[in-house]
Amino acid sequence: MARTFVLADADSFYASCERVFHPALAHRPLVVLSNNDGCVVSRSREAKRLGIANGMPWFKIRGQAEHDGVIARSSNYELYASLSARMMRLMASIMPGQEIYSIDECFLKGFQDPERTQAACRRMRDTVLQGIGIPLTVATAPTRTLAKVVSHYTKHQGGGIGDWDALVSMTPDVLDRIEVSEVWGVGRRLTRRLQGMSITTAGDLARADPARIRHHFSVLLQRTVLELRGIPAIELDDFDAISGSRKQQIMCSRMFGQPITGLPDLSAAVGTYAQQAAVRLRRQGSLTGMLTVFIATSPYSQGYQSRTGTVILPDPADDPLTIAGAAVATLPRMIDPHARYVRAGVMLANLTDAASYTTFDGMDAKRDNGLGDILDQANRKFGTQSVGIGYAGIKGKGRARQETGGTWNMKRQQLSNRGTTRWDELGMVKA
Repeated sequence: MARTFVLADADSFYASCERVFHPALAHRPLVVLSNNDGCVVSRSREAKRLGIANGMPWFKIRGQAEHDGVIARSSNYELYASLSARMMRLMASIMPGQEIYSIDECFLKGFQDPERTQAACRRMRDTVLQGIGIPLTVATAPTRTLAKVVSHYTKHQGGGIGDWDALVSMTPDVLDRIEVSEVWGVGRRLTRRLQGMSITTAGDLARADPARIRHHFSVLLQRTVLELRGIPAIELDDFDAISGSRKQQIMCSRMFGQPITGLPDLSAAVGTYAQQAAVRLRRQGSLTGMLTVFIATSPYSQGYQSRTGTVILPDPADDPLTIAGAAVATLPRMIDPHARYVRAGVMLANLTDAASYTTFDGMDAKRDNGLGDILDQANRKFGTQSVGIGYAGIKGKGRARQETGGTWNMKRQQLSNRGTTRWDELGMVKA
């Protein structure tokens, strides 16, 4: 008997994290906002009942939301990452074969005995809720794709533990009730093409000819057909994302806290984002051969601008000096000195494995002579962005001391305490 796939997915993860050290937020409508407190990115169940959807601009709904008693919090990335790491370690201690898919979900391998698997799922859910304070939805199925289906249905029923066989026994036509766009790995572009072939539901896709799907689309979508039929065929590597590793490209992009005019501030922002992207590049052991910088003004302003510049590096590199320098060098020919830019970003592409890359003459690729490793060690010891290139004069102060202090830095006016990573923001218990 084949093992079952188990999908553990935290319920409203960001909102749930906010409640861990603030019990007064329990049972209250709560939303977490995106960068610069722009849009809703996470909602508690109570907020969902009020009709608040992800992606809603906060400034448009703020008045009504506050009237309804909704509490808003800025994205507290340090807290979420810390609680995620604890949650993942705890789940890995209970069930084998953990594969982390995102900050709030992972796949595990069930046991040969279905009853033992269900008992472990219950224990894992109870342990994470009691030990960390994060509620989980746990789904079991014969494939990863079907586990995603079960998780979706279980969440809509209020969360808990769901099983594919039990779901099918209650709802035999479950796949025909799911739009094909909601199938794991099927995006908008594929949805339009599939609809053109009269494939509109997950059931239609499951009944499609795998060879025909591969001919018109890809091997991955062919494997999705098999997965919907209960045949394991997809590995997480197929989706280019495990533990935050981006195999094809790395992007660091932000909205500014306030518009930027002029080359000096824009260079500081782009240089900062390039270094942050380089950190992630080194973390996954890659080199980049090409980088693209983009800057944009507000799409709602008159004379909207969006410009990009691309640099092909002579040799693939992970050197922060090389990457930041190349990124900043693209700006003079792109920038309009009178424009008010509200966003910038750096994308690293043409990634190769640093351990195996060699130059044409057979020599090891010249990397950064240890500079990147030194910066990483200093930042791990003294805090994020404690050391960097071109940071002089823009260091943050107070609660933002481990962030850039430029006027363009991201605004988080409703940031909660980072009680698991900052000594001076530890939670206080009063008896």
